[in-house]
Amino acid sequence: MYKLVAVDLDGTMLNPYGMVTENTKKVIGETIQKGTEVIIASGRPIDSIKTIAKEIGSEKYFIAGNGALIYDIQKDEIIYDKFLPKQKVLEIIKICEENSISYNVYTDQTILATALKYNVLYYQKENLKKEESKQTKISIINDMYEYVKNKKEEKFLKMTICDENQTVFQSIIRKLRKIEGIEVLDVSHMSRKTIKQGTEEITVEYYYTEITVQNVDKWEALEYLIEKLNIPKEEVIAIGDNVNDKKMIQHAGLGIVMEGSTPEVAEIADYITASNKEEGVAKALEKFC
Repeated sequence: MYKLVAVDLDGTMLNPYGMVTENTKKVIGETIQKGTEVIIASGRPIDSIKTIAKEIGSEKYFIAGNGALIYDIQKDEIIYDKFLPKQKVLEIIKICEENSISYNVYTDQTILATALKYNVLYYQKENLKKEESKQTKISIINDMYEYVKNKKEEKFLKMTICDENQTVFQSIIRKLRKIEGIEVLDVSHMSRKTIKQGTEEITVEYYYTEITVQNVDKWEALEYLIEKLNIPKEEVIAIGDNVNDKKMIQHAGLGIVMEGSTPEVAEIADYITASNKEEGVAKALEKFC
């Protein structure tokens, strides 16, 4: 019997419109009732994940910032963290500003952005369908460098870099890889998000990467958690769709990816379920749990 399932959100549990379907919630609830814990493992900040965890009835833990922290829901506290140092954040901001490339800074509580573009635009559209208490917090900052420089209490999970032009994007990646002490996620494909405006569906496409401090990964955090809970990795299922899910899919007892996932991840999976549009997470849980 599998004792724990770690599930990614965007492109995995959430459908193309950023929602958890009622059937998926029902199946997750039944899985938990049968004794298999279901936790979220996402790149999102705490508050964004916390509301979804409550929605699906996951009441114990979740992983945020691609493994930068583990949150204990019942104790309402962080039990594991690997934050990005402020000096590294400032160094990355400077490179992005000098090269006029879009970027966002994820703190443990909110997403700091210079404009509503790319992934942040998707989150903003997602927010319009939710009551305020369940929205992903987004703060538009005019002078990001000065804002970050003067903030003392902020804890930085990660940064995302986005651009529509592959040549510009790859140029920035080369510069970022020269910075010591950080991980630059190796993403070479375009991200595609679907935004609904009235009856019209708009596809937003862009290249992106995610930056964390070194040795941050969903699997590193998940491994810490299952050791704490005394669960062998053979009794763990990991479900995802992208490069930031690769290690947990590779090392969990059962690694599952969504149909249409990044080829690099799909080729190392034990099983391919239906797409997020077709409730692939629910179908995987029904099959294996």
